[in-house]
Amino acid sequence: MTIKLAVAGGNRGARFSQVLQELKDQVELVAICDPSNQVRAEWAEGHSDLKTFSVFEDLVEDPEVDAVFVATPMFLHASQALTALNAGKHVLSEVIAATTLDDCYALVETVEKTGLTYMMAENYCYRREAMMVKHMTDQNVFGDLTYAEGGYIHDCRDLMFNADYSRTWRGGANGDTHSSRGNGYPTHSLGPIAQWLGINKGDRLALTTTFVTKSAARQEWARSVLPDGHFDTAEDAWHDFTDSATTLIQTEEGRVICLRKDSASPRPHNMALHTLQGTAGAYISGRFEGEDPLVWIDGLSVGVSPANFGYKDKARPAESLITTGAKWQSLWDLSEKYEHPYWTEMGQKASSAGHGGSDYFVMHDFIRAVAGEIDPPIDVYDAVTWSSIFPISMENVRQAGQPLEIPDFRQSH
Repeated sequence: MTIKLAVAGGNRGARFSQVLQELKDQVELVAICDPSNQVRAEWAEGHSDLKTFSVFEDLVEDPEVDAVFVATPMFLHASQALTALNAGKHVLSEVIAATTLDDCYALVETVEKTGLTYMMAENYCYRREAMMVKHMTDQNVFGDLTYAEGGYIHDCRDLMFNADYSRTWRGGANGDTHSSRGNGYPTHSLGPIAQWLGINKGDRLALTTTFVTKSAARQEWARSVLPDGHFDTAEDAWHDFTDSATTLIQTEEGRVICLRKDSASPRPHNMALHTLQGTAGAYISGRFEGEDPLVWIDGLSVGVSPANFGYKDKARPAESLITTGAKWQSLWDLSEKYEHPYWTEMGQKASSAGHGGSDYFVMHDFIRAVAGEIDPPIDVYDAVTWSSIFPISMENVRQAGQPLEIPDFRQSH
């Protein structure tokens, strides 16, 4: 079975060109949709038989199209996914899935009604280290999981303004979440953690709160690049935005998750900051490019914890002889035993794809899901649960940090 795929959003979608070529026996690119004449022309140059559309509604009416990859600006994801589903098309949606709770519920209801495949393209779940940790948590290597942290820290201020000094969608035009006064981009951080903790597979996100900083870095950037007197250089131009947001989540099973999203503070890019704590070990991601992710596993890594043996007359196991404190080791030291099968079997093929190879696995799994071989690994319930942190975080901020319940979207609205 060959899936006939259309891409909506030519800029982000272009990152998948090589992936589609690698998977050409399973998927055929038949159409592209983008409002830009230049973007459509660039795609047409490399694909002689490609249909091009400037209007999304025209694209989904094409009977040749089986599935649509929605890779447009964030504020369009939910409405375009709903339009495509109602037109009988399977949907792969870029993150985040939706920006309002109403759209979250609408996505669930529409997927349930149509029976079509919906998957969110959260590529951070497919990064090599994230999948390896998932493989380890599936085998209870870390013991009973209690705490996790995730951070997406990426200075995107140079994407805030167009050449004519108008705001881009990343700069807050059209109500984009990146600049909003809340946690506007939670799924990169939360996605891997949710899979490690089995969210929607035994545990669920129950309660959350978010606190935000003032928007000082955005203000300084605006004043450095905009002409004197531009309205976005005014003192109150960015009062409805934030530089950094911190979200706390409690799960139904008593675990705690801490998320940080910062797309404005000046510092090197931290693509995927994560930590995980269990009763038998811990994981921390590399803090900067080139640093290995680290683990300590009780009984497998060097040393013991606790190791405060200098303090006498304390209750300890009678057979405790090791006095060396616990020491971190590279996650890759354990790859022979715990590498995820995807990376063992397809890692070399995937490695040249975007986001460290994870884009390959996103498309690979979506194709398999459409073909009925697997359930979508990031289905509509995961997509809206993770994405709902954004609109709830906005309300948290409006209510001065008041904790709020996270809906269980698996229950009828």
